Amino acid sequence: MTSLPAFSRRHFLTNTGKFAAAAVAAPYLIPSSVLAAPGRSGANGRVTVGVIGLGGRARQLMSQLPAGGQIASVADCFLRRCEEVVAAALTTKKVKLRSHQDHRKLLEEKDIDAVIVGTHDHGRVLPCIHACQAKKDVYAEKPLTVYIREGRVLVNAARKYKRVFQVGTQQRSMEMNQIACEFVRSAGLGKIKLVRALNYTGPTFYQGLPEQPAPEGLNWDAWIGATEMRPYNQGLQFGWMRWWDYSGGEMTNWGAHGIDQIQCALGMDSTGPVEVWPIEPLQRDLNGPVAYRYANGVEVRVDDPKGPHGGGTFRGEKGNMYLNRNDFRTNPPDMIKNMPSKEDIDKWADSRELWTARYHLQNWLDCIKTRQKPISDVEIGHRSISVCHLVNIARQIGRKFQWDPEKEQIIGDDEANKLISRPRRKGYELPEPL
Repeated sequence: MTSLPAFSRRHFLTNTGKFAAAAVAAPYLIPSSVLAAPGRSGANGRVTVGVIGLGGRARQLMSQLPAGGQIASVADCFLRRCEEVVAAALTTKKVKLRSHQDHRKLLEEKDIDAVIVGTHDHGRVLPCIHACQAKKDVYAEKPLTVYIREGRVLVNAARKYKRVFQVGTQQRSMEMNQIACEFVRSAGLGKIKLVRALNYTGPTFYQGLPEQPAPEGLNWDAWIGATEMRPYNQGLQFGWMRWWDYSGGEMTNWGAHGIDQIQCALGMDSTGPVEVWPIEPLQRDLNGPVAYRYANGVEVRVDDPKGPHGGGTFRGEKGNMYLNRNDFRTNPPDMIKNMPSKEDIDKWADSRELWTARYHLQNWLDCIKTRQKPISDVEIGHRSISVCHLVNIARQIGRKFQWDPEKEQIIGDDEANKLISRPRRKGYELPEPL
């Protein structure tokens, strides 16, 4: 066994709640080293960054941006958030950030080299595509998409405009996870017989909420974005993750990390499963257990009621592995001899660091300068979250289907295949073809 502690489901849920509460309670402090100021510009080798979407996670990312980047401009369809961030920067650091309600205005700024996109899930892809078209490099939070088709359009945009595009699955930058995934990929456990993931809960269908007066400074049309126009309600604005139109629930929220680690460990970064089915068929349970199989025969079961949020359990011919965020254990113990340095282990020792992205952001900044693909390239992020979407589709239709990972289509099932795409409201269409 490794000497690092395991993190229980209760630990993750407790800390998730704490961080969510902190995100709502107050803006994050932004170090002066990452704020643009007179005499500091992209010309001196630093990457000038704009931030689109200013919720709690976006403010965390702003506070964690390494010194190689500097924030100059922010945008959010809710002006109150812009005002809070601008006021905090001016009060604490004597720096005035530019701010916009329309992210496209930010993208018109010539000095912006790159953007961090931390919007709500259903509003993420279009600003990312716009950023690529504006020749800005992108760091986009996870989950990358709310349906599969928009992910492929996004990948195409990043490739067409030759952008460095990092997805915020920061476990890819954690040394413990890198070592564990490489061990599985290199057959350290032998042939994999089965992988089990947490049975992440899915979303429900929106049933409607009573209309309320929208807060001053909120562009509700922009917040609704490509989805069906609905009356304003505070519960929708701040509780959107529970509903299908706006999110995939925990299946895409935490699943974006856990399923991504399984994809990584199995060497499936550029592909996906070939068959997906509900373990309890014909139930049409949006929280039900689902299994999927890759072309090489490896089966993954999303059915574990107490599994790790940030990984999975792998059963191989030579042994087993429990993989989580910055944590792994093998049985037999000590199968992995090449452990990270003490420094690399200790930097994650504080549980608060498990939500950090500073090393992941550093990889992004480094790749902006070298023009290499980052560790969580957009294709990787798209493929991983596509698996999460396929699980939710299997739950919705309640039957087995075949998936073609090359064409990214469900084979021979028109009803199911319609769910890989969604209608988009006029004015928020995807710019196709790309």
